[in-house]
Amino acid sequence: MAGLIPQNFIDDLLSRVDIVDVIDKRVKLRKTGKNYSACCPFHQEKTPSFSVEPEKQFYYCFGCGAAGNALGFVMNFDHKEFPEAVETLAADCGLSVPREERSPAGQQRSSENNELLTSLQQANLFYQQQLRQHPARTKAVAYLKSRGLTGEIAKRFAIGLAPPGWDNLLNHLDEYKIKRPIQEKAGLIIARDAERRQDGQDTHYDRFRDRIMFPIRDSRGRVIAFGGRVLGDDKPKYLNSPETPVYHKGRELYGLYEARKAAQKPERFVIVEGYMDVVALAQHGISFAVATLGTATNTSHLEKLFRLVPEIIFCFDGDNAGRTAAWRALQASLPVMADGRQIRFLFLPEGEDPDTLVRKEGADGFLARMNKADSLSTYFFDHMQQDADASSMDGKARLFSQSIPLIKLLPRGLFQQLMLDQLAHITGSQRDTIDRLLQQTPAAAPVEAGPPTDGPPDRDVPPHAAGSTSARQGQRSAAGPASEPAARGKRVSKPAGLIAIELLLHQPALAASVEGDLSALRQLGDPDVDLLLELLEFAQSDPDITTYALLGHCYGTPPGKRLTQLLEKERITPAAGQAEEFSFVIRQLRQEADKHQQRRQLLEKLKPRLRSVKNENHGD
Repeated sequence: MAGLIPQNFIDDLLSRVDIVDVIDKRVKLRKTGKNYSACCPFHQEKTPSFSVEPEKQFYYCFGCGAAGNALGFVMNFDHKEFPEAVETLAADCGLSVPREERSPAGQQRSSENNELLTSLQQANLFYQQQLRQHPARTKAVAYLKSRGLTGEIAKRFAIGLAPPGWDNLLNHLDEYKIKRPIQEKAGLIIARDAERRQDGQDTHYDRFRDRIMFPIRDSRGRVIAFGGRVLGDDKPKYLNSPETPVYHKGRELYGLYEARKAAQKPERFVIVEGYMDVVALAQHGISFAVATLGTATNTSHLEKLFRLVPEIIFCFDGDNAGRTAAWRALQASLPVMADGRQIRFLFLPEGEDPDTLVRKEGADGFLARMNKADSLSTYFFDHMQQDADASSMDGKARLFSQSIPLIKLLPRGLFQQLMLDQLAHITGSQRDTIDRLLQQTPAAAPVEAGPPTDGPPDRDVPPHAAGSTSARQGQRSAAGPASEPAARGKRVSKPAGLIAIELLLHQPALAASVEGDLSALRQLGDPDVDLLLELLEFAQSDPDITTYALLGHCYGTPPGKRLTQLLEKERITPAAGQAEEFSFVIRQLRQEADKHQQRRQLLEKLKPRLRSVKNENHGD
């Protein structure tokens, strides 16, 4: 259904439902004082750490950090998107969900996105048609058959052909009256340099030419981008669509839509390195493979998969490059390893990939390898002991110094305790010794899994992924005491960046009030400010953005958990005064950034003089 769900309806719905009733239908709750408790449904535990507060209509797990309101619980427990969760709660209340038109800016953005999606879908139909009809189809079909693919599997993944030539798709989309700026913004065509244009019409050319085309679909099955594998000798071997308003590489996984369509409730996912690996495994009945899209595997990818299944298997080549990528994947996985989740690592024989191996050994052989894949804990300690002899004192010290900062990245819970137990067993140490080291040692900086080594990444573009900003990587600073309403001349009792984030969470519309460039604030090196800038940028992209969309933007990351905790805190400032407070805090941050810049400039001016003084003293 078109249109937005009115915010006042969502507010009214949340006021009607009782979070205790909503959760008790799904998880049996027990009264404990004024609250209710249960074993957390989002991780395995024996002692209840899941608490529901009727007064605040909020739930929180002290074990894994899961938290939210009734809508958030339905989204997480029932694996539903936000609109579906609203529909579910509304049905329980006997209500129908109304829709309203977007604001003019929102309508314009929605209209443009619809045009982009239309152009991409039309391109997808064109590519599929060319695979059936174009004279170049013979070479393309021969290639697909040589990889063991059937027409049925090609149809399931909507594989197509971008024929040779510079303007095949361009002319096709022109016929459908799709404007060239839309084609270009969708990543389908590229503008020619002015000096290379031969006439007024020769302004663009097709991005994809003489390639097998793999459409990339979102969770609703809409085509949002393409990946193309070259049929000739052109470079790069694989070419991906650029990022667009409807396509963000770091948030999507190739094959996830097809995997969910094949099995509504898959039991696990295997992450492989290329389009053909996903398709080849599906050809042999292994329909739960996905691939990243030229980016590092990040927490957003992992959390998206863990919302659907409890187990993820990374599949890598057995060579040095594969081992390096696997270790980075392990480090990227640690922050999301809540109790009840499982990550394993499958290493293939050198020179093999899933595509070639499944054709040699069949589905049963490949599944047998998957079932024997190393657990995260096994691979972790095997890797750590390669360079550290746990039988010697210096080896133990090395093992401690390298292992504990990584183990500290794990969410607090049973799995982290078992990892510490294993470290104590390997080194023959006492647990209390390791516990003291754990408290004294800072956690390692979170990383993301390395990019695919033989698959669909853009070879001429440095890999990047959503979630790689310093705001996501940095550890959030602890909140100070609750702030008083900020006013000119008053002392702020907690960091300004943190105050602004809290205000933005309660009133996302405040983002529209920020004018001018705030990029200078990044020089402050404050993780709170970095996160604030990221949230502002995201909120300004949609004037109708909601609090839960902001939370969803950081879902599954350390900042995401931090935001949920901040939202739980009550604001002292009345709603009517929050806009003024927000403006005041932004001004404070600007002034602080200006002073920081002035200090840096002064230091640069003083450097020659300081060097001169130093040289004079040295001469003396």
